[in-house]
Amino acid sequence: MEIYLDNCSTTQPREEVVEEIIYALRKEYGNPSSLHKLGLQAEIAMEKARETIADFLKVSKEEIFFTSGGTESNNIAIQSIISKYNRIGKHIITTLIEHSSVYNVYKFYEEQGFEVTYLKVNERGIISLEELEKAIREDTILISIMQVNNEIGSIQPTWKIKELIKKKNSKALLHVDGVQAFGKIKLNIKDWGIDTFSISGHKIYGPKGIGVLYIDKNLKINPIIYGGNQERGLRSGTENIPGIIGLGKAVEILHKNFDQEQERVKEIKSYFIKRLKEEIDHIHINSPLEEDFSPYILNVSFDYVRGEVLLHYLENKGIYVSTASACSSKGVKENRVLKAIGLNERYIEGAIRFCFSYKNTKEDIDYTIEALKESVKEIRQITMR
Repeated sequence: MEIYLDNCSTTQPREEVVEEIIYALRKEYGNPSSLHKLGLQAEIAMEKARETIADFLKVSKEEIFFTSGGTESNNIAIQSIISKYNRIGKHIITTLIEHSSVYNVYKFYEEQGFEVTYLKVNERGIISLEELEKAIREDTILISIMQVNNEIGSIQPTWKIKELIKKKNSKALLHVDGVQAFGKIKLNIKDWGIDTFSISGHKIYGPKGIGVLYIDKNLKINPIIYGGNQERGLRSGTENIPGIIGLGKAVEILHKNFDQEQERVKEIKSYFIKRLKEEIDHIHINSPLEEDFSPYILNVSFDYVRGEVLLHYLENKGIYVSTASACSSKGVKENRVLKAIGLNERYIEGAIRFCFSYKNTKEDIDYTIEALKESVKEIRQITMR
């Protein structure tokens, strides 16, 4: 039996998506920049996917740019904005719990002489809007806030940030890492005043190697990659047509099934938390089932247990989970996110992240709970001697 509960790291592509990709590899293999029939067919398929994604986000298709994934989308947005507006100022605001594809970019710019304000978060992983307002200065050029944290699922109130920027008469732009939010929570990036927003295909049952960067039509930024001027000059390089078509199909299905799949996942998370609390002692729920947390993410600390040891115990029983972000887990000595929310060292060490999908069932959770009870008991018999 195999139970996959690591859907924050990546998801299994839907069968319909796989079929679309195979068809594209066989039939839509033309270069969309070519003038002949095959090139035109590829371009039409690409633009159809662009329109599907734009419709889901309620934005213009001219505001949708294809990239290789969330990391590249974050880098293009952040580095392009900094490159263009650094004459206005060299102050940037972000949080202590950003994904490494944002956090490490800012660490680089600190070395280049930029000043970065790292907002703290409370025990729920949420920023203080009062602290943010105080941090905004005349020379602030960019505020970058993650919509949904990839490790604990906390949802930031990004819909209130533009109001603060206007209140302070600031020219700062707002970038939002939306990788764990897109397709998982309801969004309204236009009304929220978001300037740039990043998306990754493989987090929503689409293929790897494809992503999206939304850029508000009133914002003109410079590319960081130069070449053949694809994607209206922002991101040169021959477009990944099979990936784009697969992503378009994944979003098309999401659009139809969003409410139904979200409700299903909420039920799964609620059931999981209930059984955990009733049947396993000495645990701490870091991702409660509440409005300011994603229903797709459940981070749990098991006291007197090493997370990586528990991960392998579960793996031996056919259950796949994670101890930290898959993009940063190898070689990382400490967990920035769990430290930022004030967990003690034992809870940080014993943290496991369970991430759900529409495919998970209560039977999956029943099997996982029994495996957890058995594994935690065995580990604690050793660690609590």
